[in-house]
Amino acid sequence: MAIDATAHRPLSTMDVALKIWRYDSRTGERELKTYEVEAPEWACLLDVLDIVKDRVDGTLAYRKSCRMMICGSCGMRMDGGAVLACRQRMKPIVDAGHVPVISAMGNLPIIKDLVVDMGPFWAKTRAVRPWLQPGYVEPPEHGEYRVAQEEMNVVQKESLCIQCGCCVSECNSMESDPEFLGPAALAKGMRFVGDPRDQTAVERLDSYNSEHGIWDCTRCYFCNERCPKGVDPRDAIAKLGAESVARGIDHDMGAKHAKWFVKSAETTGWLRETELVPKTQGVVSAIAQTGFALRLLRHGKVPVPVPPHVAENVGEARKLHDLVRQEGIAGAKGIVQGERALASLDLEHHPEASEAEDEASS
Repeated sequence: MAIDATAHRPLSTMDVALKIWRYDSRTGERELKTYEVEAPEWACLLDVLDIVKDRVDGTLAYRKSCRMMICGSCGMRMDGGAVLACRQRMKPIVDAGHVPVISAMGNLPIIKDLVVDMGPFWAKTRAVRPWLQPGYVEPPEHGEYRVAQEEMNVVQKESLCIQCGCCVSECNSMESDPEFLGPAALAKGMRFVGDPRDQTAVERLDSYNSEHGIWDCTRCYFCNERCPKGVDPRDAIAKLGAESVARGIDHDMGAKHAKWFVKSAETTGWLRETELVPKTQGVVSAIAQTGFALRLLRHGKVPVPVPPHVAENVGEARKLHDLVRQEGIAGAKGIVQGERALASLDLEHHPEASEAEDEASS
């Protein structure tokens, strides 16, 4: 048993087993190797990797820096999902008798073992122009540009990003289309689109609406699930889409698609699928797909378009649409309000928890 020399008391240890995918891009060799080491019970995955490298195999390659969930260097996969090694505690895994499989992050070229080439990641980050463009050379008259907290709430989550790449690792869109800007870059783009000091929001949004941009996201939400800092990149992409439509930037088919969803729900209370193609792709494209549409109709896959079906409680949908418009929460602010509403659901159902929090804060 290990001894803490400073406190003169024994430290509790545990036996940890890991399976690590070893890989060398120069040779193309790939091997799954098992390592068993003794580690303190407080150890995280990064600590265990350090022990493996120090005591068992010095050739193991991985990145690390702060060990405090700030730098984002130690991103990798555990059992197929991206994690920060410094954040992943090992004791619950050991207690469950599980031997995790550790591998390099996905959607980025592997250099060696758990080290990936971040070059493509940074190239896409640079492509969204991740710097403030205030439109002036000198600061305002009083020497600083003050912004109310309410205005900065729109980009509060996006400001937390540590550029670790965990979201990119799990992005289905990037797997099918490597040129897709990706969740990390688009979240960084929203950080500046939503900043009231930036004067290039329209230009930014127009750029992000191009091919491989906002509307290529498949909405799988894996980026939200794997983000270790609660940035929720998919929500940032939703903000960019909503802000684009609110500002009249709707040249992409994805924007037209979203607009038709809203219009259809407002007028009839449901999605009229038979009108989706002509409304989003145009009449010419709709005519070209007539044969396919008739086959769907013959097999009962789509309803007869005439007369249009109106939902029984369509008035409720219209009232909701009118309420949103009256409150002026279109664009990114509407997404922010939705996030807050979802976050408060648990407290609404458990008022005693809210009271306990209030007492603690006071």
